[in-house]
Amino acid sequence: MRLATIIDAGLPRPVAVRDDRVLPIAQPLNELAARGLDSLPRVEAWVDAQPAASWRPLERVRLGPAVADPGAIYTVGLNYDGPGAAPRPERPLIYGKAAGSVAGHGATLAWDRSVTDDVDAEIELGVVIGEGGSVFGYTCVNDISARDERLDGDQWLLGKSLPGFCPVGPWIVTADDFDPTDVRLTCTINGEPTQDDRTSRMRFAIPEILDFLGRHLELRPGDLIATGTPVRLTTPPGPSRRLRPADSVTVIVEGIGELTTTIA
Repeated sequence: MRLATIIDAGLPRPVAVRDDRVLPIAQPLNELAARGLDSLPRVEAWVDAQPAASWRPLERVRLGPAVADPGAIYTVGLNYDGPGAAPRPERPLIYGKAAGSVAGHGATLAWDRSVTDDVDAEIELGVVIGEGGSVFGYTCVNDISARDERLDGDQWLLGKSLPGFCPVGPWIVTADDFDPTDVRLTCTINGEPTQDDRTSRMRFAIPEILDFLGRHLELRPGDLIATGTPVRLTTPPGPSRRLRPADSVTVIVEGIGELTTTIA
């Protein structure tokens, strides 16, 4: 099942997504996540029963962040093998992003360049937490981060948390419909690839990440985990390419979809 958030009269509204249509649903996505995967057959049965007139064309709605109100956002560092990768850490390396950094598919990202003008994009498979710390679903995450020396390593939370620095979407694919073990991850800037790899290169698999986090903190329904990013390609535009005005950044997770952000 695919679930998304649209912006309706200025407010986030949960929807089911099928093909090129969306259907507003009553339950907030965090509430659905809290009920777990066992609740989905009832939701799908209700969706099946709705008349065609209740659906809206996907092209006529504005998508918000797929996880509109995450309780927490955790990110995993150095989690991919590959040529030029940094040494493997002994345990998952956990960072964070502020919940207010989320943005939706098609959003335009602008930030105060006096704070940082050294910003890049990273494709990550996102995990949406369900009941009891389980996986409710998966989504695309663009872990946009500042790379200034004073932020990158010193102030990770601040450098990752400017408004709009966590595009999430375009929707959530529930865990009963998605196998995350070997899917392709791609990031492009203006159509040129900057990352292209597969989740099978993860150093710490998703169950290991969940177990590690769960031993240190409480994972709650609607929390979001960005599971790490592949090594950047050495081909042009190269690993040092930073985001510039008018750039179009697209991150793609095979089996989920494309998440695009325009840089102002």
